[in-house]
Amino acid sequence: MVIVYTGDGKGKTTAAVGLAVRATGHGKKVIVIQFIKSPHRPYGEAKVLQQLGIGVHQTGVGFTWTKTPTEHREALQKGWALAKERVLSGEYDIVILDELNVALAITSFPIDDVLPLQDVVHTLLNKPAHTHVVVTGRGAKEDIIQLADLVTEMKEVKHYYHQGVQAMKGIDL
Repeated sequence: MVIVYTGDGKGKTTAAVGLAVRATGHGKKVIVIQFIKSPHRPYGEAKVLQQLGIGVHQTGVGFTWTKTPTEHREALQKGWALAKERVLSGEYDIVILDELNVALAITSFPIDDVLPLQDVVHTLLNKPAHTHVVVTGRGAKEDIIQLADLVTEMKEVKHYYHQGVQAMKGIDL
């Protein structure tokens, strides 16, 4: 299966983490590759997944406005090479590509040569039959939605961020 969690509401990564925990509980081999999140921030999901024996690779360098386009392009290229290899390897039952949708939606600098949408689509269509791939992040491309077996859209109804509340450990980080 290809599963997509998208939309403007919270819960996309959380849903993928819940799926990872469930799959691990059934003896499945799971890996998580995070495209935007940097290993320099203390994300709670990465900590607990690693405690459960789930590999987590944070390949990003943070939000697009925090680093140069060159730094982001290099991170995207390395992240996609790792993700593609892991998806096609047949080694994993579940591969979670966290925030891949966000990475594919970058328009502030060119990414087509380092993270080509057509290569992502080709990889997802040609993954081993036993490998399930979960793609998260707002702004899922129509090509990804069309090939997916399950698409869930998280819709924001109300968010404390609009009241000036910053990201909180244990809730957002």
